Amino acid sequence: MYKLLLLVVITVGIAATGCRSTKNLRKVIAIQSPHTDTTGDAARQASLPPRDVHADSLAVIARALAGIGHNHIDFETFSGHMHVHYESGDGKDNELSVIVRIRRDSLIWISINANVGPVNIEVFRVLITRDSVKILDKTKKIARLRSVSYLQEQVNLPVDFKTVQALLIGNPIFLDTAHVLYYRTDPNSKGLSLFGVGTAFSNFLTLNQDNTLRHSKLDDMDPLRARTCDVTYGDYDYSGPVPFSTYRKISVAEKSKVDIEIGIKQYKFNEPLSVPFSVPKNYKRR
Repeated sequence: MYKLLLLVVITVGIAATGCRSTKNLRKVIAIQSPHTDTTGDAARQASLPPRDVHADSLAVIARALAGIGHNHIDFETFSGHMHVHYESGDGKDNELSVIVRIRRDSLIWISINANVGPVNIEVFRVLITRDSVKILDKTKKIARLRSVSYLQEQVNLPVDFKTVQALLIGNPIFLDTAHVLYYRTDPNSKGLSLFGVGTAFSNFLTLNQDNTLRHSKLDDMDPLRARTCDVTYGDYDYSGPVPFSTYRKISVAEKSKVDIEIGIKQYKFNEPLSVPFSVPKNYKRR
C-alpha cells in the first residue's frame, strides 16, 4: 500500500508511453525546399550557398525549447484539490480525493482522502521536504519518518524533491535540454515532438502548437530494465499568466502497471498556505 501511495504522490501531477530503452536514434526529418525546372530558378538556386539542414534543425529545436521555457510555471506557493482515479496491477479501481500544497523548493504537503465504509476520511497525510519524507497512516496510527531517498527506494525511480515538485506543478521532468537529438512535426495538430536522452531516461516529448505539453514518454536507458512512464496532459486553463494543465493521465510500468487519471478541480498560486503536520503521541513510529 505504501508503494502505491508514493506512486500516487509522485505521479499526482506528470511526464512520458513506452518502448524499451532506445538504441537506434532516428535522424532529423528534413523537408527539402520545392523547386521548379525553369532556367531562372535553377540559376538562382545554383548561386545560393548550400543549405545547412543541421543548422535549420537546431534552430527549430531551440525555438521549441524557448517556448517550453516561456510556459514554465514559476511560483512561490501552490494549492490544489484533485480527484484521482487509479487502477492498480490487480485490476482494482480506486478513487481518491487529494489536496496538495507546495512552498516552492521548501515543502510539499499532501492530504489523501478515501471512502472508508459510508464516509470519506483522510487516510494519509504526507510531508516531503528537500531531505525527508514523513507519512502519517491515520487509519493504523503509524508514522513513517524517512529520508527523501525513501521515495527512490519505494518506487524505483530516480526522483528527488525538485522532480516531485515539477511533476505536481506540471513542468517537464527528465528533459535534458542539452541533449535533444531530433524533432518531428505533426501536420495534423501542427505540434512538434522532441526526442532527448538523459542519464536515466529517454524522453519523447510532444508539444501542442502553443508549446504546452501534450504527451511525454519516458523509457529506461538501462537495457536490463523495462521502466516506462506515459503521461498525457490536457484541459489547459489559460486564465493565468501561463497555461496550466488540469487533466493528466499517467501509466507507470515495470514489473506491474498502474494507471492514474487526475482531474484538478480547484487550484491557486501564490496565496498564503497552512501546512499542519504533527505526529500524535499515540502513533507508532516506524
